[in-house]
Amino acid sequence: MRVLVVEDEPQLTLRIEQALEAAGLVVDTAYDGEEGWFLGDTEPYDAAVLDLGLPKLDGISVLGRWRAAGRTLPVLVLTARNRWAEKAAAFSAGADDYVTKPFEMEEVVARIRALIRRAAGHASPEIVCGPLRLDTMGGRVSLDGMPVPLTAQEFRILSYLAHHQGRVVGRTELSEHVYDRDADPESNVIDVLVARIRRKLGIEMIHTLRGQGWRLEAPSADATG
Repeated sequence: MRVLVVEDEPQLTLRIEQALEAAGLVVDTAYDGEEGWFLGDTEPYDAAVLDLGLPKLDGISVLGRWRAAGRTLPVLVLTARNRWAEKAAAFSAGADDYVTKPFEMEEVVARIRALIRRAAGHASPEIVCGPLRLDTMGGRVSLDGMPVPLTAQEFRILSYLAHHQGRVVGRTELSEHVYDRDADPESNVIDVLVARIRRKLGIEMIHTLRGQGWRLEAPSADATG
């Protein structure tokens, strides 16, 4: 899952970036409103962390432009402002959640994970697909109750497929959501990683649709037993 952080304080930006990356998320950063608006308008993020007091273009304006352009990515607003009128203005502009500075990094991570999950239609922190269980809070995967050891990148791929289970996810879409904007993966790297995940699961759950992409779905009764 890929997150945009728009915050003008470099040290705070770094701390947020590190916390989100430690949670298994891919992070891009912007330090002013104009760059943040541009990235959110042109890149396919799963969520954004947006400060209100930004240079060049304030956070409310950034958010308003995204929503006016039909950008539906979930947005968590970060700000030192704690008056209700300012919170209401952020929600009116299209914010999905709100955290007031100072805050605990664990709370930001938890709220971003929840926003991503709910945007994909999952209310529970645990996403279930047949015998597969993906713990979005703990970053763990199990199959029939047994842990599945995955690398960070394998987890990101399986997590994206699990969030969007039952839908065909193309190679370009998958790549855009598991790599940051500066990455330039080789053309077949996604195929290799999907093949590794298949082997580790040991059961047919990730289906290849030639020329289209992959779809994660629960195995049939015949396949499971």
